[in-house]
Amino acid sequence: MTATVESTSTTPVANAPGPDRETFTSLDPATGDIVGTHPIHTKADVDDAVARAREAAAWWGALSFKERGEYLLTWRSVITRRIAQLSELSHRETGKPHGDAILEIGIAIDHIAWAAKHAEKVLGQQKVSSGLVMANQSAYVQYNALGVVGVIGPWNYPVFTPLGSIAYALAAGNTVVFKPSEYTPGVGRWLADTFSEVVAGRPVLQTVTGLGETGNALCVADVDKLAFTGSGRTGRKVMAACAENLTPVIIEAGGKDSLIVDEDADVKAAAEAALWGGMSNAGQTCIGTERVYVHERVFDEFVREITEQAKDLKAAPGEKLGPATMPSQLDIIRSHVQDAVDKGANVVMGGPTAIGERFVQPTILTHVPEDSTEITEETFGPTLAINPVKDMDEAIALTNATAYGLAGAVFSAKRGMEIAQQIRSGMTSINSVIAFAGVPTLPFGGVGESGFGRIHGPDGLKEFTYAKAITKQKFKPVLALTTFARDAATEKRLVTLLNVLHGGSKTLK
Repeated sequence: MTATVESTSTTPVANAPGPDRETFTSLDPATGDIVGTHPIHTKADVDDAVARAREAAAWWGALSFKERGEYLLTWRSVITRRIAQLSELSHRETGKPHGDAILEIGIAIDHIAWAAKHAEKVLGQQKVSSGLVMANQSAYVQYNALGVVGVIGPWNYPVFTPLGSIAYALAAGNTVVFKPSEYTPGVGRWLADTFSEVVAGRPVLQTVTGLGETGNALCVADVDKLAFTGSGRTGRKVMAACAENLTPVIIEAGGKDSLIVDEDADVKAAAEAALWGGMSNAGQTCIGTERVYVHERVFDEFVREITEQAKDLKAAPGEKLGPATMPSQLDIIRSHVQDAVDKGANVVMGGPTAIGERFVQPTILTHVPEDSTEITEETFGPTLAINPVKDMDEAIALTNATAYGLAGAVFSAKRGMEIAQQIRSGMTSINSVIAFAGVPTLPFGGVGESGFGRIHGPDGLKEFTYAKAITKQKFKPVLALTTFARDAATEKRLVTLLNVLHGGSKTLK
């Protein structure tokens, strides 16, 4: 799918300052047909949207957690009832099969429900220990909404990924201005329109559409935090733009995830997981599998098994694999596969000739040199690099030998947890793939070149708040320390107390 820019004076667009408005079209990546025409919102438009969000935040933020939760749960129900409509739009804008779109939306629905139901427990005021020195004080902590949150979403999972920020930010009491990818603007507008129905038109969630300039305008706007999902290159630009106003950011910037197969693993299950993790959504999954490290004792068996499972897998209209959503990615996929082959990789399936004008056929390579771009850089296509390892120590070392650190998987009957704990990544599944994404209580995010910050779970709720500490004096202090009337006797008693509490050499229990 591509975005083309044109000028129009007839397309009605919200926030248009005059009769003329530049627009862009979203295209079906499988056919090139126009899916929709959308406005290119200017900096002035974005600033206006943020100003409206700021006003709406006074109402939304004043609601109780229960009241906000009820709105969110109503929205969840609307999305659920209209899932066929949204999945069709996602299918047309991304090219992904309807079933994959429904799966994505279904997981997102579950996250909305969890955030709505658990925000108060996670963020509401809690009493905490004040310690012996400050025993005269009651101590409390609560998590307050930031105000207005900006969200810049990706095209590969245009519902699930941005809602990981949007739903949690809304549940925490913030209003949101959302800039979807220029490849999936229709999905972004659909989400904002349905939420607007629920809140009687109040601008609690707004969508602005456009190209890179619109995203940059959101970064430099008067938002209190910005959540971005996309490439590392664009993520650096987002951080630089947000730095102008010291706006904090959450960055999720892709990965080069591996799946490790130990000698005692269920080889058939591991092959099935690797194939789905690497090929589903046409390989356009930041937490998908791109590298596979298999114990040498089961390597040949694994390759035979995954080849057998993949033999009927095709990328074509009506098949289980859709097209490349972003045309420019085709050249990257082609160059990575060619580099691996040029450096000596074995082609088991597909190869350089598997990359067409719109579709990429499943490609499986083995014995791929570790210095090839198929190993070192994010490919974002339906390719798998499968290499043998002599033991799990080598598998862990190779897995961690990357600047990325997003996710991954381990298949092992006995050592799964031990191996998973040694992987430098934000998320790991044992004897499954990508399972963590569907668990609302778990944080989602990476380290290194994969970014920082977390969405989902309690950590995701807290990302869109600031911690507020409160103390309340219960009675006058036994030791009056915060006064100029403090005397030497009081200071001596403090030293005695500190020695009793902290002067010994007791070990942790």
